[in-house]
Amino acid sequence: MIVIKELAKSSNWISGLQWLFFIFTNIVVIPITVGAAFELSQETIVNMLQLSFVVTGLACIIQAYFGHKRAIMEGQSGLWWGVILTLVTTAAAQGMPLSILGGSLTVGIIIVAILTFLIGVTGVGPLIAKLFTPAVMGVFMFLFGCQLIGIFLKGMLGIPFGNQSGGAHIDVPVSLLSIVIATLVIVISVKAPTSIRRYGLLIGIIVGWVIFALIFRPESAISEATSFKLELFPLGKPAWDMGIIITTVIAGLLNAANTFGALKGTESMYKVETTKSEYRASFTITGVFTLIAGIFGLVPNSPYVSSIGFLSQTGIINRIPFVLGGLMFLVMGLIPPIGHFFSQLPLSVGSAALFVSYLLLLNSSFNFFKNVEFNTVNVYRSAIPLFVGIVIMTLPATYFITVPSIIRPVLSSGLLVGIILSLLLENLIKWDKYGVEDQEEIELSNKQ
Repeated sequence: MIVIKELAKSSNWISGLQWLFFIFTNIVVIPITVGAAFELSQETIVNMLQLSFVVTGLACIIQAYFGHKRAIMEGQSGLWWGVILTLVTTAAAQGMPLSILGGSLTVGIIIVAILTFLIGVTGVGPLIAKLFTPAVMGVFMFLFGCQLIGIFLKGMLGIPFGNQSGGAHIDVPVSLLSIVIATLVIVISVKAPTSIRRYGLLIGIIVGWVIFALIFRPESAISEATSFKLELFPLGKPAWDMGIIITTVIAGLLNAANTFGALKGTESMYKVETTKSEYRASFTITGVFTLIAGIFGLVPNSPYVSSIGFLSQTGIINRIPFVLGGLMFLVMGLIPPIGHFFSQLPLSVGSAALFVSYLLLLNSSFNFFKNVEFNTVNVYRSAIPLFVGIVIMTLPATYFITVPSIIRPVLSSGLLVGIILSLLLENLIKWDKYGVEDQEEIELSNKQ
């Protein structure tokens, strides 16, 4: 009865529509860019896009009711996405066929799916969570934000994603419109009343889409589709390249940071502490959907830490609107004409709206760092992984050609290197005992 009453509220459907656009703008770019990077046919990309809608919508609903039971988007991981695009770039530089890369990715993802499922069913998630201390999560949130903000900033500037960005240049008119859209969303988020503020993302996307359609000549990202087909291993049949598989497995294990970040980051909003059973259920469900991703060539799933920013920005923490958004997204995948219509959303418009949402990851990072007592000595625990990771993100893939191929994919990813360094530094060194005396002397001298 309560559920029926909630479904009858128009506010829940409007909030669900905003969730739909948030999920959509996060997901639609990924299968299109991955398909283009692997030089897949338009028909295959259409199928991957529609399947992504179905799988993501279903994963959101299942997590909300049987997993962690919170309004946290479960979708194709930004960490995985960045790693896969990086691997495509490095593979092209060393002459590796895309079929071998895709096949090795498939094997690696299936291995990760099994490991993630085992983490869930065995209940070791909370033990692994202890490794991801506040300092590690602060580094992860910051570097993760840097990577995704970089991706969406390129989208705002009209620069194509993935391999298509070679030789591209800034599209000034598109960039100006993107800046206007981002500014509009920020102004609404800061100045508007709460009743309007929560719909800032939706307003920005709709207004931006209309203006874009009036000013520019929209081009379809994919061709029209009339049917929905499943294709096994579209990225390549299972293959065995040790370097790619090792990198994929490492990325998959580090992807657990998304689960810890999303659940820990929303504890204050829901005023609860994540239980062992919630960790177990969340990892188990993620493992199942990661296996689906490996078989059908999708980017693997994880809870979205960017949901923290969305929840903070909109204040919509109830599950009903979230489930409605996931259900509508699933329907979009099952009905090709609807999915095709929404696929016409300009990437620059979606990027501008998401740019604003991901800016809030800085606040999430700071909230984790507040739990760490830094001083002039132990600040190295976070300074090293942060600065090294950011610098590596700015380096061209060609710089890593001289690095052995088995570790090249890992070392060329600033996000992976930063997280690995932070995990090692935090768990091998007892930083809290260093610099305490120096800090006390500084505070004493300041008082004098």
